[in-house]
Amino acid sequence: MEQNAENYDLVYEYLLRKYNRITIGKKEMAAELGIGLSTLDLYMKKGIGIPSYLKLGNKRNSRILFNITDVAEFLSSNKIKTL
Repeated sequence: MEQNAENYDLVYEYLLRKYNRITIGKKEMAAELGIGLSTLDLYMKKGIGIPSYLKLGNKRNSRILFNITDVAEFLSSNKIKTL
């Protein structure tokens, strides 16, 4: 349990220094996961393998934002939701 908290802190600090803001977009999220945008879109459609996100608007091409606290928690945990 303590290891996860330490990992979270390290990942959170890394993301905050790297992006210097509290949210990241789809391209940045895909880069952090080491996947392409089309794969990220597929994961979002299926609801697997990604942290929670916020969709700004209801159009197909609405902007998607990931809060770095959610990203840090996702990347530092050993739990990944799959099918």
